[in-house]
Amino acid sequence: MLQQKVYIADEIFTGEEWLKGYGVITVDGKITELVKANEIPGSLPVERFENAVLVPAFIDLQIYGAYGKLLSVYPEVDSLSKLNEYCRSGGAAWCMPTVATNTYEVFHRCIDAVREYWKMGGQGVLGLHLEGPWINPVRRGAHIESLIHTPSAEEVKALLEYGKGVIRIITLAPEVCGPSLMSYIANQGIIISAGHSNATYTEAKQGFSNGATTVTHLYNAMSPLQHRAPGLVGAAMDDDAVMASIIPDGHHVDYAAVRIAKQVMKDRLFVITDAVTETDKGAYPHQFAGDKYEASGILSGSALTMSKAVQRLTSFAGVELGEALRMCSLYPAKVMKMESQLGKIQKGYDAKMTVLNKDLEVQKVLG
Repeated sequence: MLQQKVYIADEIFTGEEWLKGYGVITVDGKITELVKANEIPGSLPVERFENAVLVPAFIDLQIYGAYGKLLSVYPEVDSLSKLNEYCRSGGAAWCMPTVATNTYEVFHRCIDAVREYWKMGGQGVLGLHLEGPWINPVRRGAHIESLIHTPSAEEVKALLEYGKGVIRIITLAPEVCGPSLMSYIANQGIIISAGHSNATYTEAKQGFSNGATTVTHLYNAMSPLQHRAPGLVGAAMDDDAVMASIIPDGHHVDYAAVRIAKQVMKDRLFVITDAVTETDKGAYPHQFAGDKYEASGILSGSALTMSKAVQRLTSFAGVELGEALRMCSLYPAKVMKMESQLGKIQKGYDAKMTVLNKDLEVQKVLG
């Protein structure tokens, strides 16, 4: 039997425009129609949200753990359930659990956990993002130097085979991996993100030609933009086909730098939380330190949610609200090549929507 429902709020942001006096009709988890509220058939069940706006659900493509359970330390279904719960509390219906530079054994266990989570009907997890270990130790940040290395072709093939269908994004340094390995990874349908890299402008542009389509946490842990050495930052800004994530928490990147990047990159800049959780176990002992996390005194992760990111973009970085919402929904969907399914409130799209109050705080995630 078809499950029909109608959702009404004061305003609806479709991903393209703001609508007043409309409702969203859904059938079995898909949006079938947007209609004027006074034209909705009386036979349909209606859920109405007062003093609220309805927006496309957020998508967080880089997050490591939540509620005391870092995935790399606890590679199990419960960690993914907690991570999904945390994401939904911040308005994100989808997330990409991430594992920083680690051993292949840990990567395998995290891959196994995602498969088991899906097998048990777990929702919201799009796959796995591996951040390292094929990065540049010069730009390692809080990553463990002893585990960073240039991989052999055999290593790459073995890991990708083990993680087939689960590994969706790999952050690597293009100057470390080289053309043949990058092309192989890209040909497996995995999104390559350039990051933790000391690439020159030329090396970065070559990396984009070899399959990198995005850049991990713009400005952080990469060769900076300088007037005689544009680096990875300059290459990302200067390539119309490349997208980049950014962490708008005020600690990883100054809000003025966020604003500058936004003016240059426009719809190529999207939000990640880069959120971690407090832990004293495992390779990354994150400690909460004033609205951020540190590992051995080095900035190691944020305490953001996606809704907090929207608030900070609009309040401190001068980003218009609709554009801030797209940075957290439609643009991550584009990175995943899922923009025809996710990131809009439109006929045919998944009926995952976030209800925000007037202060841009999350009331509920639908679907």
